[in-house]
Amino acid sequence: MLSVRFADARPAGSHVLVVPVASGKVEPGALGALGDAAAFAARAAAAARFEGEAASVAEIYVAAGEGASRVLLVGTGAGDDKGYEKAGGAIVARLLTSGETTVVVDPGGHQEAGAKLARLGYAALLRSWRYDKYRTTQKPRQKPGLTELVIVNAGAEAEADFARRAALAEGVFLARELVTEPANIIYPESFVERVRGPLEAAGVEIEVLDPAAMAALGMGALLAVAQGSARPGRLLAMRWRGSGAEPTAFVGKGVTFDTGGISIKPAAGMEDMKWDMGGAGAVAGAMLALARRKAKAHVIGVCGLVENMPDGAATRPGDVVTSMSGQTVEVINTDAEGRLVLADAMTWVQRTHKVKTVVDLATLTGAMVVSLGHEYGGLFSNDDGLAGDLIAAGEAAGDRLWRFPMSDAYDKLIDSPIADMKNVGPRPAGSITAAQFLKRYVEEGVRWAHLDIAGMVWAAKAGTLWDKGATAFGVALLDRFVADTLEG
Repeated sequence: MLSVRFADARPAGSHVLVVPVASGKVEPGALGALGDAAAFAARAAAAARFEGEAASVAEIYVAAGEGASRVLLVGTGAGDDKGYEKAGGAIVARLLTSGETTVVVDPGGHQEAGAKLARLGYAALLRSWRYDKYRTTQKPRQKPGLTELVIVNAGAEAEADFARRAALAEGVFLARELVTEPANIIYPESFVERVRGPLEAAGVEIEVLDPAAMAALGMGALLAVAQGSARPGRLLAMRWRGSGAEPTAFVGKGVTFDTGGISIKPAAGMEDMKWDMGGAGAVAGAMLALARRKAKAHVIGVCGLVENMPDGAATRPGDVVTSMSGQTVEVINTDAEGRLVLADAMTWVQRTHKVKTVVDLATLTGAMVVSLGHEYGGLFSNDDGLAGDLIAAGEAAGDRLWRFPMSDAYDKLIDSPIADMKNVGPRPAGSITAAQFLKRYVEEGVRWAHLDIAGMVWAAKAGTLWDKGATAFGVALLDRFVADTLEG
């Protein structure tokens, strides 16, 4: 894992020098960190048509004693936070497997960069994450070799800001690890044990309900999903008491593998369903981040953990199950299982902890990917203020949300002729009717938001903050939401 540190001067020894450059014609004055080589570097940049666009890179070599020193000019665009973030990601994308071990970022005395350099370091740290646990035949040149990023002349503000971001990164990495692990490694019981150690070490209180405890509470909806698997379900509750305020609840869908049950999915692409617990992973990661930075907030994270399998004991289409709320559900499609899990998890946290704000996160519907692709998560809410706070937090954190409508016209589409409701509506508005289902489990006076993040937890191509694979979407969003609305 990449180590990021701050220093007053460049370290001795071999390293790559990185100079951040804002958009525009590159002049020697902008390359003060290069000293006598600045004029040469400016001419080289012009020859390479490098003009400082965010994440663009010009690589040059300058004289150093009897040899040459490797220098990267990395664009920061407008020089804002986003530009520095993109620069950090670009540095690691370029150098992670380059054979270099140390990179030094020197703004050349431009102290106005301040905390923006912390953003650069944070982006570099996140972009460096890879999960090579199961790769045994990699050649040396394929393995990450970059181990240290040193930022010099950044100032105390940047170092303090990075410390908070480093705590957030721990939560991001936990979520990515959970999502990346295969389903034979991460299942309900092992999910609990994987997160227990780091969470309890950080001061988070853990409570776990097994099937017998859930049955005693009447959680027939969650257990109906779990009953087809040899892996018993779990309800995991995590409490961070960072203040004496009323608690806020985050609830995550944790389907550790989703075959679709009796309504089985097509074989092609089913391996991706190991990340159908991305909502639970985000909640667990956010709880670790909050605890690591000692957030002054009272938060309860709940994960409904199940594996959806099609054996002889599995729930059948047409079965009627009774949820903890007492409401009955006609199961039309066993592949619409996440909402059943969330229904009981939401009821449990509302009734057990008397919370008045609930935010759930779930890879809930393929219809959401059709609607928004992989650019935004979907947002549904019964409260305009809560919705606005989440959208603002998402924009600030980079986990963007787009709000969808809800109404009685959509709600009636899930009425059942033999039960209180059915678990799916017609094909149109599939994400909305799923949200309408969940809304029926929101108790009087509770503010609620549902985040459908089906298109966001796994990336088919690398981004600024991640390589291909798990993104940990939602961790930074929840952390920022807490900072802005519960701690502010």
